[in-house]
This record gives sequence, C-alpha cells and structure tokens, in this order.
Amino acid sequence: MARHFVLNTGAPIPSVGLGTWQADPGVVGDAVYTAIKVAVVGYRHIDCAQAYNNEKEVGIALKKVFDEGIAKREDLFITSKLWNTNHAPEDVSVALEGTLNNLQTDYVDLYLIHWPVRMKKGAGFGPQSVIPSDIPATWAAMEKLHDAGKARAIGVSNFSSKKLADLLAVARVPPAVDQVECHPVWQQAKLREFCASNGIHLSAYSPLGSPGTGMVKAGAVLEHPVVVSAAEKLGKTPAQVALRWGIQMGHSVLPKSTNEERIKANLDVFDWSIPDDLFVKFSEIEQEKLLRAGFFVDPEGVFKSLEELWDGDI
Repeated sequence: MARHFVLNTGAPIPSVGLGTWQADPGVVGDAVYTAIKVAVVGYRHIDCAQAYNNEKEVGIALKKVFDEGIAKREDLFITSKLWNTNHAPEDVSVALEGTLNNLQTDYVDLYLIHWPVRMKKGAGFGPQSVIPSDIPATWAAMEKLHDAGKARAIGVSNFSSKKLADLLAVARVPPAVDQVECHPVWQQAKLREFCASNGIHLSAYSPLGSPGTGMVKAGAVLEHPVVVSAAEKLGKTPAQVALRWGIQMGHSVLPKSTNEERIKANLDVFDWSIPDDLFVKFSEIEQEKLLRAGFFVDPEGVFKSLEELWDGDI
C-alpha cells in the first residue's frame, strides 16, 4: 500500500500523519520530534492548527529535527488551519503569518478553513460568538495565499458535501482536501463519494474515535466487535486495524498520540492489509457521528440545529 496519496495539485500527501489536537504544550514537541525520528522513515505529515494553541512548540520541535539533520523541510508535509475568528479576508493572511512564525517555516503544504463557521473577531468559544459567514470571500483570500506559495495547497475541514458543492461553484482554485471525522463507526459514505467524484482528497481526523477526549463515548471505535475481531485474527492492535481500514478506503489518517510506543505502532500499517472477508464486515457497522460540534448550535443563532450545521449529513 502506497505511503502517499496524490492531491489535485499533483503533490503527494502522506497516508499517515501525526495529529496534534489535544496534545498538550509540554508534550506535543516531544511527540512531534519522536514521530519524525522513529524507525527508518518516521512520520512525514504533521497536522497542526492555530486553535490547538501548540504550534509554537511544534515549531521548536521542527527546528530541532532540521538542525539535527533528521529530516529536511521538503521531506515533511505540514498542515495548519485558519481559525473561525479570522474569516474576514483581511485577517486570513495575518493568521497564516502567525502560524508560519510559530512553526518556523516559510510555507505550509496545506492550509485549511478549520470550520464552515465564522466567529466574532477575538471572541471566545460558543454559539453566541457565531456570526454569518462569507465562505466565498474567505476562500478568495485563501487562494491568494496559494498564489503566493505560502500555502502549497488549500482546502477545508468539517465541510459537508453541500458546503463543498457551494464552494466548488465559486472557487478559482478548487479545495484539495476536506479533513473530517472519519473512522469505521462514521465512514462518511456520502461525503466520500462526493469527494472522489470531484477530485478532493478526504483526510480523516479522529481516525481512532478520539478515545482520549471526554467529548465522545470511550471505545466506540477501538472496542467495536468488528474492529476487535479483525485485530485478533490479524495479530494487530485495534488502532492499527482502524487506521489500515482508512488507508484501504483511500483516505489519509491523522492519529494523535504523545506515547512513543503508540506513535510507532500507528505507523505500522503498510506491510499488511485487511483481507476482503474481514474488510466487508466494516460496511455492516452501524453508523454514528461522534464529534457533533453542538457548541456552534443555538436555536436563536446562525446554526439553529445540528442538521443545519451538517446539512443533514449526521
């Protein structure tokens, strides 16, 4: 199985990346350093975001990697994301400059609109901060960053197939990626089909179901009988099976870990595969979206329901 997929820009995107969401400052730097250094060829994709509040530490780790000759900048694929408070066109380039400064790099390989949700400048989290968005205007500012070479590819995150279609209708540069929750318990069949037919790469955050967060029920993915059974038959861990499922489905996966052994284990997904008789059982799993983003919803607000936020893809 290839270690890369190819974006509509022609650039390769590594099949496995290290997620840094909810990786605490104080440990995320060590995790990034370890991930890039492990094995003969370690992780080559690091997934970041302004909102994770740890890009400065990631940048220090990246500098250490480069200074020690473990990898070169051109060897790595670095993703970051535009936060909701910076959707105004004049704020987009400023936000990316802040990210580039923190990451100590001149460009990112992929820059995403983190959510199809705009929040008041400087506002805190919550539905009271959400204001009507103007995605076409925000996207036009993203396109300028792409033109300037500061974002080698641009894309979105948490966009439904409808929101993607609306964007494609006005985009001069089509989005290269839609990064969304995706795992065996939420397989994104409708969105996957839309992305495939429009040349957009689907990238999976929380490919293990975010077992370390208090936001979702524990074990939904890694304790699912289909996943556990396949792991036992293949002599792999449930996490490796969940990641391998994603790669065989044709999307990149972004597992987050700060544990060295799990970081290594999560990369061991290339020299084996899930055979057809086990793989077909994944299509029988009852589907449930685990990360619903109810914190953007208010009956009196911009998004009055989860169905409206996700355009029924829930």
